[in-house]
Amino acid sequence: MALAPLRALLRMSESTSETENTQETFISHLIELRSRLLRSIVAVIIVLVCLFPWAKNIYAALAAPLIKALPQGSTMIATDVTGTFLVPLKVTLMAAFLIALPYVLYQMWAFVAPGLYHHEKRLALPVIFSSVLFFAVGMAFAYFIVFPIAFGFFAGYAPAGVQMMTDIDKYVSFVLTMFVAFGVTFEVPVVVVVLVRLGVVELKKLRSIRGYVIVGAFVVGAIFTPPDVLSQVMLAVPLWLLYELGLLVARFVAVSPREAVTEESEA
Repeated sequence: MALAPLRALLRMSESTSETENTQETFISHLIELRSRLLRSIVAVIIVLVCLFPWAKNIYAALAAPLIKALPQGSTMIATDVTGTFLVPLKVTLMAAFLIALPYVLYQMWAFVAPGLYHHEKRLALPVIFSSVLFFAVGMAFAYFIVFPIAFGFFAGYAPAGVQMMTDIDKYVSFVLTMFVAFGVTFEVPVVVVVLVRLGVVELKKLRSIRGYVIVGAFVVGAIFTPPDVLSQVMLAVPLWLLYELGLLVARFVAVSPREAVTEESEA
């Protein structure tokens, strides 16, 4: 009976020690996360400073598809007083982020890698690499194929007596929206492969909903592109084809029952 209070005190001290260790671990994770974020931000700022002298040239390259589509003698305009400075700066910041993206992704990977299992680490690196690659391909598809066709259509459709003169800020906002839309669209194969590889969805199930995916692709095209049929089709058709590509690749990476047992034993 005399030992009961002593045992209670020991349990309380052990519980307090575990709580303190948990708090210290949580705080250390927050400190590391802050460090990783600061390194990523510094990397983007350094690249931005290096690119800033060529900000006008970078914007000119981004505006080239529209400039080529405008009628002879037409130019873009800046309705905001600070637009001539802030818009090229915004475009340069976007370019700096894209250039620094591999380093940013490395910082993200270094933060989450210690908490992953071996089979998750094997999947994470290919997913990160393929995600960046497909996003870049989606942006390139929008810039080199979609923009010239869409801008040529808009410029040629202008009514008589109306001259097309686009504000540079609105143009950049439109371009960034299209880049994100096509970049995310081109991530579809990666998403399909990851879902099948992790066993979240069976390949047979994904094949059975092919019709719904096609309808959804045209809905997405109608939401994220300008209100013309051409732009909608140019987003919807690649989305559908990329889904088919994901199904094709998923056939070779689907987890067999034997592999699933092995991965569970590793976990």
